[in-house]
Amino acid sequence: MTSAVGTLERIESFHPERAVDVAEVADRLGLSHARQRLFSKIHGLRTLRLDPDMGLFDLVLPAARAVLHAVADPAQVRYVIYAHTSQAVTPAELDAADVIRESLGLDRAEAFGLTQQNCAAGLGAIDIAVELLRADGGGDARALVVTGEKPFTPRAQLIPNIAIMGDAGAACLVAVGGAGHPVLSYACRTLGEYADVIALTEEQMQQFGQEYPRVLADVMRTAADRAGLDFDDIDLVIPHNVNMYSWRQITKEMDIPAERVFLDNVARFSHCFASDVLLNFTTLRQAGRLVEGRHYMLVSVGFGATFAAMVIRYHSPAGN
Repeated sequence: MTSAVGTLERIESFHPERAVDVAEVADRLGLSHARQRLFSKIHGLRTLRLDPDMGLFDLVLPAARAVLHAVADPAQVRYVIYAHTSQAVTPAELDAADVIRESLGLDRAEAFGLTQQNCAAGLGAIDIAVELLRADGGGDARALVVTGEKPFTPRAQLIPNIAIMGDAGAACLVAVGGAGHPVLSYACRTLGEYADVIALTEEQMQQFGQEYPRVLADVMRTAADRAGLDFDDIDLVIPHNVNMYSWRQITKEMDIPAERVFLDNVARFSHCFASDVLLNFTTLRQAGRLVEGRHYMLVSVGFGATFAAMVIRYHSPAGN
């Protein structure tokens, strides 16, 4: 067994070209004019990507295929982990993780889904991938983490008063002791009292809203500490796109300027099931805003309620 650090060898994302304004989905979601203003003016949601003609696998496979360009031999991929939010993303007779594995020609890989952490599942899947590869002894073995799903119903697309879900998929290739971005730490906390999100009372939702900034700030500080860093050593927080209001609360709680959190994509993409963090990473990379040797914190929260943060050091001689 090796104690080598986990690395992210390649990260890619995909989204439909079709962008729609929040007002265009208001009738479908039953949003009043006041609720539309809440999302656009307070939460900062302007557009989201939606393509009703695009199926689940059309959405998630392009990023996965792009990631596999970094793999010399498909047999190196030992695990395929599909991290998703909705419990059921396909008809009962289909195993989504297995369909992804077969579609990519990864015949020797073990495929499974991860869903209990909701939108924090992507970061959780990376952590699980590192531990599985470490237990296997590392070497040239790799794990493929895939995220993304379709908001098939209005109920799935809307988190009342919090977020509207859009289409996006992402993937990353995970190794142990590889040449990619080192994963320096992972911190996670679950507040199980909010697990039954559908049945929460208004009072419980208010209580959750009050706890949210403090708990997430604690998790972020813990991740920095486990990486052996002060929070000032974190160059930029790469977050989920839940909404601008929530992140204003977090930056206030942590007493940091809003500029230290990348929020440009909130208005462009809205919240995308478990894919936000990797989507935002690729946006920053394409813009040339990620700097060799600097530290970045990936942050996501899954409704239900799981808070997760991961610190990486950017190291990509291949430009990934």
